[in-house]
Amino acid sequence: MTVHHDGSALYVPDQTPRLGSTVDVWLRTPRDVRRVHVRSIEDGEPRFTQAQSERRGPELWWRASVLVRNPVTRYRFLVDGDWYTVLGRFAHDVPDDTDFRLVAHPAPAPWTREAIVYQIFPDRFARSATAPSTPDWAVRCEWDDPVVARGHEASRQWYGGDLDGIARRLDHIQDLGADTVYLTPFFPARSNHRYDAVAFDRVDPLLGGDRALRRLSDAVHTRGMHLVGDLTTNHTGLEHPWFDEPDCYYTDGAGGYESWLGVPSLPKLNWHSARLRERFVTAPDSIVRRWLRYLDGWRIDVANMTGRRAADDLTHEISRLIASAVRPDTLLIAEHAHGAGPDLDTAGWQGTMNYAGFTRPLWTWLRDPELDLPDFLGVPGGVPTRDGNALVATMRAMMATMSWRSWTHSWNLLGSHDTARIATVTGSPDRMELAVGLLATLPGVPMVFAGDEFALTGTTGEESRTPMPWRNRQILPWYGRLLSLRRKHPSLRGGGLRFAHVSADAVAFWRETADERLLVYARRAPGEPVGLPVPEAFNLYGGATWTGALPGDGPTFQIWSCPA
Repeated sequence: MTVHHDGSALYVPDQTPRLGSTVDVWLRTPRDVRRVHVRSIEDGEPRFTQAQSERRGPELWWRASVLVRNPVTRYRFLVDGDWYTVLGRFAHDVPDDTDFRLVAHPAPAPWTREAIVYQIFPDRFARSATAPSTPDWAVRCEWDDPVVARGHEASRQWYGGDLDGIARRLDHIQDLGADTVYLTPFFPARSNHRYDAVAFDRVDPLLGGDRALRRLSDAVHTRGMHLVGDLTTNHTGLEHPWFDEPDCYYTDGAGGYESWLGVPSLPKLNWHSARLRERFVTAPDSIVRRWLRYLDGWRIDVANMTGRRAADDLTHEISRLIASAVRPDTLLIAEHAHGAGPDLDTAGWQGTMNYAGFTRPLWTWLRDPELDLPDFLGVPGGVPTRDGNALVATMRAMMATMSWRSWTHSWNLLGSHDTARIATVTGSPDRMELAVGLLATLPGVPMVFAGDEFALTGTTGEESRTPMPWRNRQILPWYGRLLSLRRKHPSLRGGGLRFAHVSADAVAFWRETADERLLVYARRAPGEPVGLPVPEAFNLYGGATWTGALPGDGPTFQIWSCPA
């Protein structure tokens, strides 16, 4: 038994603290711990409160009160002279930025944490009818034509998927266990990915236009599901009419303009512009607001760069502006390919696409030994091979940069339209099952990229945007079973996270609420069984009977239910 605390309701019963309120926090320790204090920060100054203990079986549970003095109140524990923060217990001083956090900003709507998200790249999901005439920018493709992985033609291949096609396949999405559909952009553009929008006031006619979005929205909401759009706040396409109004974009002082990563077709928006802010956010019929007639939220593309350019850093201001303009039940998820912590907990974005804290470490642990990728989500040198200790250390390090609220509202993903496919990364069905198992059981919102359930492959984002193989592929059985378990068990959606065993090839952890206790076990290779002092457990997934030890078979993924 080790010291443990996290931000879940088991340890912080008040999950929506208000500014000025007092919140109880609990710490779990072995019975030989003699004294615990909580150090919280009020207006920048540390304050210590002595915790009181009570015995619960072989453990001590320590309670102390923390004043929520600031919108984000940091706290840590002093345990017999050692510091305990998100990163664990230390016999030396550690920086304050690893402290736990209480957040008094308005809480996101409950559905945004309970969701299971299904990402769709509209051009490649499903056609509803014969495709319209080929646009002048496009190369028309038949549904079974191979995808071009690289080069100029990659963004010009056009397969003709549309929004009515998605509406006709909602049974598939719902049967898989997802309840939230996330669409990559649906605005008119001159590419198949549509991140180079030429308008924000209408839906691309190639996708069926505004009426098709209305039909899809009605179909989704009739089923009790949610619909999320994709909004590019950092740039537009070069042919957007705003480009004729220089105050809306950054210029370079020499008659030219700034663009996203130097790509000429993607000029960068200047959020100093009052006119841009009005059109995008503040006007009653602004872009952010008007489409929420049909949508339940936005995924914000390139959120990490929005409002940032040289000495300008308006990102937090813009995220708060957008958050203040939408309904309280709206989802706002920010895209970051690296650590997002500094941009969260600011009353703006609710969470991030968790590449840094989930996708990247998971790939390093479950990668195919023969995998050969040109880069690792933008990092040169391919995907390194790392062990389970590195997996957990990375997750903890990223978790320490944000509140538990932001972590659990962030999207965990095995891959997306911008990455290699998880079937390619893992290289084997056994390891892919482990990946899906961890997607379904770790804290955070699971996001499935359409086609992963068919084990589609791809080494790059472009190559991974394969049309859905509706006629000739079987769905992998793990998705439905594992996502169904997540839906059924409250501890997998809102429970705490406590690691029970971590080694090179095996990771086991508890997901716990006051009423439920699940033990999750992922092993990537055979090894020795690992004893745990658990007297009884009932298997929910994987089929292994509990014998008092984590089995040495591998690869394997198991879930047991234990008495709370």
